[in-house]
Amino acid sequence: ITLHLPVISSPMDTITEGAMAKEMSKAGGLGIIHRYNSIQEQCKMITEAVEDLVDHPAAAIGVTGDYLDRAEALVMSGAKILCVDVAHGHHSMMKNALTMLKKTFSDTVHIMAGNVGTLEGLNALAEWGADSVRCGIGGGSICSTRLVSGHGVPTLQNIIDCARTHHDVKIIADGGIKKSGDIVKALAAGADFVMIGSLLAGTDETPGEILNTKEGKKKVYRGMASKEAQTAWRGRVSSIEGVSHVVPYKGPVEEVLHDLGVGIRSGLSYSGARSISELQAKAWFIRQTSAGTVESSTHIKAR
Repeated sequence: ITLHLPVISSPMDTITEGAMAKEMSKAGGLGIIHRYNSIQEQCKMITEAVEDLVDHPAAAIGVTGDYLDRAEALVMSGAKILCVDVAHGHHSMMKNALTMLKKTFSDTVHIMAGNVGTLEGLNALAEWGADSVRCGIGGGSICSTRLVSGHGVPTLQNIIDCARTHHDVKIIADGGIKKSGDIVKALAAGADFVMIGSLLAGTDETPGEILNTKEGKKKVYRGMASKEAQTAWRGRVSSIEGVSHVVPYKGPVEEVLHDLGVGIRSGLSYSGARSISELQAKAWFIRQTSAGTVESSTHIKAR
């Protein structure tokens, strides 16, 4: 599987359904249809994505309950990529799920799994059968896992650690991506792709209605471990490790993806690189003070 834009949309119920998957494919990226619905609803989205000629139909599944029935139905509907989507992926239930998925589908389906926060976790998932691994815990803009559980690793450090793996597995930086420059840094550190949610939130192609407020047009964007999301998709709440917000309406996602692509290519050019692998070979990092961080952003004062 080859992507022309190293960007994957997150399998969240306020980010990726059929419309987003279609636009991600058109832009050269990948959209993973979320799992917070019935098997029939998710399969319908995959079928529509296939009929819209999405290059790599992808869908998320869990590791418990009817996950295998869901996986089989999705593959029958045309899914080429299955994303085993759990908050804590370095876990025995993930091992069982990956083992069963590989036994069922062999190498006919790309298996993405995660999330992990350590090199040990990435290596384990690769050994259990994952073809690509989502790296990052607690870095999302609407994620409060680090505050609630005390666990997590800054995403850039996570990628630097995981890039030392000896396994032939693709690395996906997931969380903490705020600008195209963050994508470039993640790729330079060793990621093959990035997964984003907040950068796409509020666009036409995200699920949900446009809300008219005093501050202008808005759309809902929420973490899947938020109280609102847990109540909606499973009818109960356990550990609340996310929040729900409204974000400004952004218009077509095509424009957002175009700008991200331009920024990524600019980043490669500054390092004299023509490919991600060349960027990774040439890039080096420096430490930055808080004053340097301030200088790195636009800082002109309005008159």
